[in-house]
Order: sequence, then C-alpha cells, then structure tokens
Amino acid sequence: MISQLLSTENEDVSAGKLRDDNPLDESESFHELCEACRRGDLKICQEKILEGVNINGRDSYDYTPLILASLCGHYEVAHLLLESGAICERDTHQGERCLHNALNDRIRNLLRSYHFSKSTDPLQPFAAHVTSLLSRDTPRTSDITLVCTDCTFRLHKLVLAARSPYFAETFAAAPETVSWRLPNTIPSRSLEIAVRYLYFGDVAADLGDGEEEQKILTGVEKLSQLFQTESLFESIMERDLRFVRQRRTDDLALGRQRFEVWLNDSVLANKVEVETSRAKDVRWGRNNKVFADVLLQADELVEEEDNDLESYSGTTTPRIRNTEGSLNGIPVGPVSPSKRPRRSILYPVHKAMLIRAEYFLIMFSSGFKEAQETEHLQIISVDFPPDVLEIVLAFLYSEKADIPLSLAVDVLWAADQLFIDKLKNKTAVIISTLGSGDAVTGKAEKRRRADEDDGVIDIYEVIRAGWDTRVPQLEEFGARYLAYRLERHIDTEEFAEMVQDSAARIQSRQETDTVELIDDIRFYLSERFRLRFEEAGLEEMMDDLEGSAGDAQDATEGQFQEERGIDSAERYAPSDAIPPTRVAANGVIKSDALDGTVIRTLDGKIAGDEFSQEAMDYRILLTKLDQLLEKLELDA
Repeated sequence: MISQLLSTENEDVSAGKLRDDNPLDESESFHELCEACRRGDLKICQEKILEGVNINGRDSYDYTPLILASLCGHYEVAHLLLESGAICERDTHQGERCLHNALNDRIRNLLRSYHFSKSTDPLQPFAAHVTSLLSRDTPRTSDITLVCTDCTFRLHKLVLAARSPYFAETFAAAPETVSWRLPNTIPSRSLEIAVRYLYFGDVAADLGDGEEEQKILTGVEKLSQLFQTESLFESIMERDLRFVRQRRTDDLALGRQRFEVWLNDSVLANKVEVETSRAKDVRWGRNNKVFADVLLQADELVEEEDNDLESYSGTTTPRIRNTEGSLNGIPVGPVSPSKRPRRSILYPVHKAMLIRAEYFLIMFSSGFKEAQETEHLQIISVDFPPDVLEIVLAFLYSEKADIPLSLAVDVLWAADQLFIDKLKNKTAVIISTLGSGDAVTGKAEKRRRADEDDGVIDIYEVIRAGWDTRVPQLEEFGARYLAYRLERHIDTEEFAEMVQDSAARIQSRQETDTVELIDDIRFYLSERFRLRFEEAGLEEMMDDLEGSAGDAQDATEGQFQEERGIDSAERYAPSDAIPPTRVAANGVIKSDALDGTVIRTLDGKIAGDEFSQEAMDYRILLTKLDQLLEKLELDA
C-alpha cells in the first residue's frame, strides 16, 4: 500500500501535477548552505536564507539542510531552519529520516515540537489575520459593502484590490465607492465562498446536493471569471488533499506578494515628506486613492543637527560686535546656527493591517482620540525613524522581514513597543545569527569576522536590549559573542559596567547569588576552547601544561633572544602579532623548536604547541574573570 502511494506520488511529480517538497538543487548557493549546515555556521545559513535559497531542497546525496544540521548536532542551525519554514513532517520519508538521524534527544524534541502548520506554512499567521477581518467588529475597519440577494458583507478595499485585478481596476477608477451590488442571479452562498477565498479562508465546504450544488458551483465559476481569480473555481473542485495543500500554499505565496506590491506602490510610493513643525497641518481626505484611514508620522533622527550645534558652539567668532556708539549689540551674521529643519515622513496606512500589532489594536478599540473618526485622516506619531517604520510596515502588510544588521536593534525596540512578538523573535534570530561569532572557522577567519562584526553591532547595546525587551535569546547570544572575543573586552570599562548591571538585575542580592552574564560567559568560554569542567583529569592536565610551559620558557627563551635578537618587550608582544602555527602535510602540528615558530599565550609566555596555548589561554581568561569579580566586590 505504501509503495503504491509512493509510486503514484512520484508519477504525479514527474508529470508536473504535484510539486516535489524536496526538489534536487545543484546550485552553488544551495551547496554553500548545505556546507554551512554541516559546519554549524549560523551566519552563512542566515545569509543564504535571506538570499532566497530553497531551504527544503536536497543535494545530490539526498540530504536536506535540516537533515544535515540534525545529523551533525547543530541545534541552533536546526532551530533557525525550522523558524524559516523548513519541512519536517513525521508522515513523510524525509521527515522520518530527519527525526531518526538526529544526533541527540534535544534536537529530536525540537523537531517534534514544530507543528505541521508552523513548519510548512510560515504565512499562516498572516493569512489568519486577513481571514479574521471578516468577523471582527471592533475596531471597525471595513470601508465597502458588498450586497447580494439576501446578505451583506462589510469588506475592505485594500484586501479586495490586492487580491483581485477586477477590484483593483474598479477602485482605481472610482475610489469613493462604498457599496457594490451583485446581480440577483448569483447565489449568496457563491459570494460567501468567493469572499472567503479572497480573505485566505478555507473554501472546502459542503455545497449541498443536486440542483443546489450546481447553482452554487455555477455562481462560483462566474465570480471567479469576474474577479479574475481562476484558481478560486479550481480550489473548489479539487478533492485530492495533496493538491489542495499545494494549491493553498501557492495561493498564500502569491497573495503575500500582491500585498507587498500594494504596500510599495500605494503606501510607500505616496508617503509625504514635510518639516516636522508643519506635519500637524497636513490634511488628507478619507476618500483617497489608496483607501488609507490613518497617517503614521515618523521623524528623522537629529544626530546631524546636534553635531552642527556642537561645531557652532565651538567657534571663536563672537556672536555680538561690542563697539562704542549706536552699533553696540548688533548681531554679526545669524544669531542661530544655520541648519536644515527637521523632517518628518507621513505614511498613508490602513487600520486593518496595523491592528496586527497589539499596540494599535488596543488604541483603535478604545476611546482614545486616535480611534475617533474625523473628516481628515488622523496623524499618529511613532517613536522610531522612517527606515525602521518601513520595515515594521513590510512585516505587517506582507509578513516580510528583511532587516539589515545595522537596524536590527532599532527594529527590536520598535517591535517591543508595538507588541509584535513574532517580529521581535525574527529580529532576535537575525541579530544572533548575522552577528554571531563562528566557532568552527580558522583563527584568521574568526579574527576577520570579529573585526567586521565589531564595526556593525554594539554588543553591550544588544545585551541591554535583550534584558529590556525580555528576549533571552539575545542574552545568550551576547554571552557567547563576548566569550569568543573575551580578550578584546575583559579589560575595558564597558565590560565591567555590563557585569555590574547584570549583577544588579537581582533584587536583594545574597552572597550565594551568581552573576548570570559571568556564568554564561564561562560556559561558552569552555565551549570555545573545546574543554568541559566535568572532563576527567582537566585540572591535572592544565597544571602539567603550565609546568611544562614554564620549563620550556626557561630553557628556550634565552636561545631565542640570542638567535633572533628579541628584546623583552618584543618577547611579550600581543598574541595577534605572532605568526600562526604551521601544519605539515599529514596534519601534524610542527613543533616551534623545529621550525623556529614561536607560539605564545595571551600573557606573552611561550607554549609548546597550539593545544598547550589554548589550555593556558583558557586558564588566563578564567583568572581575569575572577580578578574582575574581586575588583567589583562580587561573588559569582
């Protein structure tokens, strides 16, 4: 029976009737994604996902990215893939294979925790919101009424225009339309099915028997042709659940794309830029061509103005010419610095989409002034800049979240202010992947990436944002980020302040309380050096390494000084200035005594080999953490 079903499915896929959920992908981008999943490289995985690589494809060995991440034990990568829409269905061959091959129970439980609808239908929350507009009475967001023989539907021009080319043309010619009547020959049940389809609802339902069913189907076919949505009638007639699911997935993707086009062509293309002082004077009528019912105001940042004020205040030119006679007190030049007036941008938006954010839902459902209907559109100011607001609007209108790392923290704050939990979680994933240090690449590559990341994100700002917005994922990311770059941060004042802030988060602190940030850094520090406290013989190994390193230093330091002319200052140069250890063709690390390469620890001492160096560096960093806690008078 199972083999027969698989054979039938393969025939449908080969004939083009059914789409393969895991198509073969031999592109270079997909190959790079698979390699990143094998290595556990979060940053590359996120970059490839943002590029649009199919995360449900399979390579020439029949492996999907999710199977590779699960098989190799990379929990964070598997979590990222599942959040991005990777498929893991238990009743399919690939799904069972993914569960069976998972390296440990933690990953296996993660795979099981992702429900079918979440893993295969990431647009479901967006579709559910649009569908809910049909039954939502508060707040009132409808702006057009569809009337048939014995029923009335209060609908939204935005949804109708985005989903149906017919309504888009009709409302473009007459945007003031508030009522639309169907011919009496169309059954009300047919209109109900068509409306539910336009609002991403379920159209598979009992249509009755005999003559009644034929009338309803005829009416649906006429409406499908009128609205120019041919897939409507095809969705009604389809009975195979596999094809129904595939058709719905395609329709959701097309609908999301059309909402995105509407956002770009109607909302963003009609934004108005004005001086902030004159924004309140803007008048926008309700019968507008984009059907907007509210204006959002985002003010530009004032950093440039502040710089202008500072530079002006530092000039030596006197502002008043002090002379005898009638000219005393006359200003020389302008009294105030010359600067560009602050600008604001107004966006014509729709309450029907804004209420996806709980902040706007509460605002428009209450007795606040913003919820009252006035002759002209009300202006609502938001506390973040225009580029951040446009990212928020893109998510509300189309479930799209292309967030650059440079704006990620600002978007996180905006999502927290507006109570958009899903956007907040997506932003946290982007920060913790694009800004993540890679533990598996070489030292030179890690150092290069660290330099790049340090210039893009402020890790202390990220950690504090994680605390204030209650996102534990960012707290963990911050600890891991610092652990992999601890030698760069441990001696800075900012790091000490961050440790104090972490300790201060515990009210009525007791002697037995730890510092959460320090505990997390210690954990990821042990992961960085591939060491674990519970491993047998660790302390003895470190003591032996330190003793042997000290003997090696006494025996060889004088020889290096004589042969190479290295003075004491040069001997204790930072480790970044020391050439890396060379590796032989057979993979064996060559001794520094044989080739003259000096391997030094973070404090400048000579180590016998790279393994000794990492063990000693690990102990040095732990000691510095303890010394910092003693300095701050903290017990952890």
